[in-house]
Amino acid sequence: MEKLPQPNLPEFAFIGRSNVGKSSLINMLTKKKGLAKISGTPGKTQTINHFLINNSWYIVDLPGYGFAKVSHTTREAWGKMISRYLQQRLSLMNVFVLVDIRLEPQKNDLDFINRLGELSIPFAIVFTKADKLIKSNIKQHVAAYNKTLSGFWEELPREFVTSADSSWGRDELLSYIEEIIKQYKPII
Repeated sequence: MEKLPQPNLPEFAFIGRSNVGKSSLINMLTKKKGLAKISGTPGKTQTINHFLINNSWYIVDLPGYGFAKVSHTTREAWGKMISRYLQQRLSLMNVFVLVDIRLEPQKNDLDFINRLGELSIPFAIVFTKADKLIKSNIKQHVAAYNKTLSGFWEELPREFVTSADSSWGRDELLSYIEEIIKQYKPII
């Protein structure tokens, strides 16, 4: 935490299971191929990475959770680092929890989402890899996910459907970020 930039600009964190397409989504949002390193190996992102956008806000790339091929000790350290960041970072405006739209609701995603709710940390769900499904299946998968979430939540969190390959969902995500930035009050 001591090595992070001063918390004087709004921050939007991106997190999800390893290999959910987080780096691809960040590259798509910024239109900078290679900004966030893409890897076929789970666990490529191992630190909290800040990307300054238009000198006015940050995209924060957090390590993924789930099946990264790292030691138990490393995974535990990541968990503590992420938890500390999420709970203590005053400039954190929203967490985007990335979920692979092709998969059934995963326990670790649901646990993470519910934990954010328990901690009252604002978040939205970003379904990734929508280009891998036909449109009718997209609606079915989102509906199934929402049905599962409705077992935990009275009001469902905001959601976005994206594809890094086609830039689907880019404008909606950036508009949402702009809405939130308007509410930002500098801390220092």
